[in-house]
Amino acid sequence: MEIRNLNTLDAREYRKVRLESLKKHPESFGSSYEEEKDLSIKYFKDKLSSPESFTFGAFDKHNELIGIVTLKKEYLIKLRHRANITAMYVSPLSRKTGIGRKLIATCIEKAKTLKEIEQIYLTVVTTNIAAKNLYSTLGFKSFSIEKRALKLNNTYIDEEHMVLYIKQ
Repeated sequence: MEIRNLNTLDAREYRKVRLESLKKHPESFGSSYEEEKDLSIKYFKDKLSSPESFTFGAFDKHNELIGIVTLKKEYLIKLRHRANITAMYVSPLSRKTGIGRKLIATCIEKAKTLKEIEQIYLTVVTTNIAAKNLYSTLGFKSFSIEKRALKLNNTYIDEEHMVLYIKQ
């Protein structure tokens, strides 16, 4: 398995995995399949070439993209010491193999190389126990629960907010 920073040449494959994540787990993301399914390849290329974010992909031995995650730097002056982990997803057949841990660890290591970043935030739905446990074992601490953060087909979903301080 290889993990690397995705670039514009990965846009089509990234789009495919991103749409899979939104379709298979609509409860886990703020965005929806319906909102992203018609976005152009140019949109995804632009996303992958942004200097404010780093999207990492995990590739299996057949060079197929099986996991994704994005580390986004904040750009407002008062928030520049922060980054956010978003859009974390590992394909179902590749779960429980350590790929998720390696993707999050890659984000943490990248954040540590960015001199202005002092803390990393992420949000996870409260029912995703496996993800919450993973984040906790990597040092993230819960600091709040947002009740009814998402609404999907008349069902409310709570989200847990977590932070990891990488510089004191």
